[in-house]
Amino acid sequence: MKTLKMKTLKELGLAVPEILLPKKIDTEKWAVIACDQYTQNKEYWENVKKICGTEPSALNLILPEIYLGEKDKTQRIEKIRSTMNEYLKNGVFAEPKKEFIYIERTTAYGRKRCGLLAAIDLDSYEWKPFSKALVRATEATIVERLPPRMEIRKGAPLELPHIMLLVNDAHCSLVEQTGEAVKKSGKKPEYSGTLMQNGGEITGWGIESDQEIAEIEKKLNEIAEQNTESDGSVFLFAVGDGNHSLATAKAVWEEHKKALIAEGKSEQEIQSSPVRYAMAEIVNLYDAGLTFEPIHRVLFNCNPKKIIDFLAEKLEGSIAEYEDEIQLAAAVKDSSKGANFGFCFTESGKTRFCAILTQIKELAVARLQPKLDDFINAENSAGKGSSIEIDYIHGEKDLLELGKKENSLAILLPPISKDSFFATINGSGPLPRKSFSMGEADEKRFYMESRRLF
Repeated sequence: MKTLKMKTLKELGLAVPEILLPKKIDTEKWAVIACDQYTQNKEYWENVKKICGTEPSALNLILPEIYLGEKDKTQRIEKIRSTMNEYLKNGVFAEPKKEFIYIERTTAYGRKRCGLLAAIDLDSYEWKPFSKALVRATEATIVERLPPRMEIRKGAPLELPHIMLLVNDAHCSLVEQTGEAVKKSGKKPEYSGTLMQNGGEITGWGIESDQEIAEIEKKLNEIAEQNTESDGSVFLFAVGDGNHSLATAKAVWEEHKKALIAEGKSEQEIQSSPVRYAMAEIVNLYDAGLTFEPIHRVLFNCNPKKIIDFLAEKLEGSIAEYEDEIQLAAAVKDSSKGANFGFCFTESGKTRFCAILTQIKELAVARLQPKLDDFINAENSAGKGSSIEIDYIHGEKDLLELGKKENSLAILLPPISKDSFFATINGSGPLPRKSFSMGEADEKRFYMESRRLF
């Protein structure tokens, strides 16, 4: 392999962020789960409010997506911005530190996941299909979902990250070895504690010395060389979680950059703008604690049997019935012959469980979603009754509860393999929207750190 010239962090699409943390961190009250979780479970978010009480909390700095459709959305966004300014003014935060943070998260499932918090250069990221950027999307980006998220980010004095990037590091040299070194040094953690509502435990160590950062730069260069293609392009990071959040940050930066140019700002002022960056946690694809879970589907206002029959025909599968969710889940996870799709719905007051058994060998969601879109578009265009709505659910338990409601259909998807993940994205472009999730719902990233933005 040809040895490439050593690149700087900037050339590798990264920067060391200036991180803000509370002076006093009660992790159970300060940190809250990513805003795009539990979008059909208002009780979860009401419990978050109760746990946080009147204490300073990241909850007051984010807008959970379950409230995106509320009439008071504008007021909520204004309140978020005013609270950000209040926290900055009233000394909630300690002085900012220019550092990476090495993170260890032990979830309630006993899995330990390691991460490295960094700032991503948005000029090095592209979500459009077949991009050759350093940072690429793994799933299709729904452009219509960006404006409401842009409304939240524009002009906000702070950003809080729930984005997670995957790095293709088979030798576990970047995140894991960085963690081993920082723990061996005996350095005191920046924070450590329990996360609310089954979130597990979390500890974060700061990495700020020139030597530590130089070592990270060296390891990134090695990974970049291993992931350099014949045309010279490098696929360094794939967006694991928070694709729409990163796409939103990109769109806000593009608008802001145009405004800076119009104001006559110098190139240096433009390129050094904090808006150019978005914080994200880098996680190794091969991390033993990182599990890939399918994101399931639930349809509302629908005729379940009609959909199942349609999909069985289009996917060339046979329908099998099961007595309960345990048998159903076992059948869906059995991929010995091909991908199986599970269904839960209520008919005449009785909950039914069935699956479509197929010979599909490729990524199952890539075959299902286009057919599902075809059915929904056709039914909604016909204008008979209420329009079918679709939502994306993390975790089997929440999914099956929704499927038990009248005129709803829960669709349970089979497991996803890590094998050839980067190669698939590189060769075939982003997967269908909401194809996979890294872990269960309560294993998602919690908001802990923040950074000045505007």
